[in-house]
Amino acid sequence: MPLNPDQIAAYHRDGFVIAPGVFATEAAALQQDAERLMTLTPLMDSNNIRCRWQDHAETGECRFDCFDPVIDISPVCERIARSPLLLEMASQLYGEPAHLFKDKLIFKPSGAKGYDMHQDFISFEGFPESFLTVIVAIDPSDASSGATEVFPGYHQQGYLSPRDGMYHQLDESKVDRSKGVTLDLQPGDVAFFSGFTPHCSAPNKSTQSRRLLYLSYNAARDGGDLRASHYEFFHNWLQERYAEYGKTETYFR
Repeated sequence: MPLNPDQIAAYHRDGFVIAPGVFATEAAALQQDAERLMTLTPLMDSNNIRCRWQDHAETGECRFDCFDPVIDISPVCERIARSPLLLEMASQLYGEPAHLFKDKLIFKPSGAKGYDMHQDFISFEGFPESFLTVIVAIDPSDASSGATEVFPGYHQQGYLSPRDGMYHQLDESKVDRSKGVTLDLQPGDVAFFSGFTPHCSAPNKSTQSRRLLYLSYNAARDGGDLRASHYEFFHNWLQERYAEYGKTETYFR
């Protein structure tokens, strides 16, 4: 199951690669646990910075969309995120050991808006340049359900936004939209893409949720195990950003 030389070469050339069926036998468990997570309504509070929200593309209704982080409330997601197989595959892309950096589960219910063009790298102090993202598909993901769309080759240009420690949507004039590749995934498929790979997604026009487990890793050379320190910094950063808009009662649970 580890990546073959052609897949590794494709990742470095294009900034992404798909590995089909890696967790096909775990797909049912992921689906069941995703259903269980949606019953954790006491966590789904707009002041809880673990939660992300997304508008309905047509009605504008704001709905729950994501748990970030997720592995501390989902043993199944943690088993996938820390699986020796996935760590080995990420390590193959680095040529050195990989460490889990970040984890979230995006539910993207029917009708949810997509995400604008961006790169996952953010120029926080100490944010690893080796950052890469792994998608583990829980549901089928295609153009109709608002699959992730990546843009090959741009990762070689590095970060395309100001390095000011803030999140930025990417100026689309820097990306040729005609070069986009939709990551068509079936449950259990895995996709890897660089933290510098521009990507976006369209609204979910299907009648079902498009649940994807997003995991991020860094190379050992970038500081080793940074997950705990990242989330401590990230939560403080989020609370500062919310406070700028008058939202001062935020917490993490």
